[in-house]
Amino acid sequence: MTIAHRLATAVFAASLLALSGCASTGGGVGAGQYLDDTVITAKVKASIFNEPTLKASEINVETYKGDVQLSGFVTDPGDAAKAARIAQGVKGVTSVKNDVRVK
Repeated sequence: MTIAHRLATAVFAASLLALSGCASTGGGVGAGQYLDDTVITAKVKASIFNEPTLKASEINVETYKGDVQLSGFVTDPGDAAKAARIAQGVKGVTSVKNDVRVK
């Protein structure tokens, strides 16, 4: 190996090590948490869909770190409360924010 080639390899390796120290480790959502939230969202949507008195297509579900947010529209105030109760009953849900509105 020539000296220039060794020097270039050493600089490249040092820059990779320096950049790996800049990687974010906290504050964001990791891949595992994202998958958990996706599974919780799917389970909540399925539970709401399986409730024949609710129009599941008009209720949106989002999950972040186990906190579920419901939004959308229903025709009866009791349906909004029912959707929140169903969501709270899903395993992995830590809290439910109910922003479902009555038309």
